[in-house]
Amino acid sequence: MFEESLIESTNRFKTNRGKATVVSFVIQIAIVSFLVLIPLIFVEALPTHQLMTELVAPPPPPPPPPPAAAPAAAHPQPVAKEQLNPNELHTPTRIPKQIVKTQEMASAAPPSNAPAAVGGVVGGVPGGVAGGQVGGVLGGVLNSPVAVPKVELKRVRVSQGVSQGLLTHKVDPQYPQLAKSAHIQGTVVLHAVIGKDGKVQNLQVVSGHPMLTASAINAVKQWRYKPYMLNGQPTEIDTTITVNFTLAGA
Repeated sequence: MFEESLIESTNRFKTNRGKATVVSFVIQIAIVSFLVLIPLIFVEALPTHQLMTELVAPPPPPPPPPPAAAPAAAHPQPVAKEQLNPNELHTPTRIPKQIVKTQEMASAAPPSNAPAAVGGVVGGVPGGVAGGQVGGVLGGVLNSPVAVPKVELKRVRVSQGVSQGLLTHKVDPQYPQLAKSAHIQGTVVLHAVIGKDGKVQNLQVVSGHPMLTASAINAVKQWRYKPYMLNGQPTEIDTTITVNFTLAGA
């Protein structure tokens, strides 16, 4: 021990630590290998009887019971011919082999020896002739001409081009002196209603300079138009009138 603490030791003493480590690893590997191999060597037998029981399909269910027999339908007893009333309707019990066609009497044509009808249907028919008509039918009322009432239009809307074509008398507006001095020019658009007699009844300003609208309204009030004819009758029209103000034409 004293020799190991010296610097100039010759290192003559050696330990067995490396051998012990190798032996320890070998023992541990053997133990782990043994633990892994035990389940592989000793294998338990599988429960064959239990597996066969679980894999076998269950038996099919029993068949349903047969349906109950329907009760026999009661056959209708044939009715004797002498018991049937010819004035009443009865349900046939069998299909006849031959169908007999019966000819009914025409109810529309009265017999030759019957007196002619004087009046119409009791209570009357809408649109019928007062007092009725001999031999008349309901279809004749439907085919008769019906007077259609004429619908009179109070006012119609027309374009400015149509209204200009009806113009018969035009008065040019006076250029306002104040607007001329201020070099104001432009267009005034008016909404007008022209009556059946061709006179301007109502004027409303749609657009335009305020200094030009008054002069435009005063001039258009004096304009005259031909009556606008619709279905042969004079009709009021609703239109637009444009008045131009230019300094060149002032």
